[in-house]
Amino acid sequence: MILAIDIGNTNIVLGGIVAGEQVFSVRLASDRNKTADQYALDIQGILSMHGVDIRDIEGGILSSVVPYLRAVLPEAIKMLTGVDIMVVGQGLETGLSICMDDPSTVGSDLIVSAVAARAKYPAPIAVIDMGTATTMSVIDEDGHYIGGMIIPGLWVSVNALSARAAQLPYIDLTGPTELLGKNTVDCMRSGAVIGCAAMMDGIIDRLEKELGKPVSAILTGGVSPLIEPYCTHKFYLEPDIIIAGLQILYEKNRPWAKAE
Repeated sequence: MILAIDIGNTNIVLGGIVAGEQVFSVRLASDRNKTADQYALDIQGILSMHGVDIRDIEGGILSSVVPYLRAVLPEAIKMLTGVDIMVVGQGLETGLSICMDDPSTVGSDLIVSAVAARAKYPAPIAVIDMGTATTMSVIDEDGHYIGGMIIPGLWVSVNALSARAAQLPYIDLTGPTELLGKNTVDCMRSGAVIGCAAMMDGIIDRLEKELGKPVSAILTGGVSPLIEPYCTHKFYLEPDIIIAGLQILYEKNRPWAKAE
């Protein structure tokens, strides 16, 4: 088994992969106050819960947008399994040509998602990851990463609105949403959910106009299942696309693959 770990600002996604198949996926809170020992205990409990023998862990790969945890999690895995894991960053072969002003500043999560999307869908491709921030990565027909967007995340926006407007409550976004609300909470929910879906549709429409071609549009991230049902554009819902991308990068960069 290999462990694929995606560290975001809010959550850590840990996936177990055997013979190319994902056998489990769990989410942990991204806690910057935890030590490597504490994370080792957490991961040991997760593996035990899924019936995984620590001796069966042969390797792993990690992507992180949190610098502190980029060091802590590999230490925790090493402590628990004795295995050194790969960390996505400079020097790792991705197969992507990154056409940005400074390629080193592109988040590792964006690169990993783009790798997975390119392996599964026809280009051009737009990957929209809806987490703490909503990010979009665009890959053109030649496999070039040509740019993207960073947008305030849905929960960040909704919570900021509630915090700054004295008469607006904190709300839950789950459950059915109608276009027109009949009370404050329903109006806020409609504005957040349907407004976000309309933004996604509009961005893809503009992107297709700019590229002059239909785009394979992919939604991922923790918020994406709430938004996808309200989009009018065709989006492919891929909640674990980063885990799939990490698996591809592991296979591409494992030492014995390079030696072949």
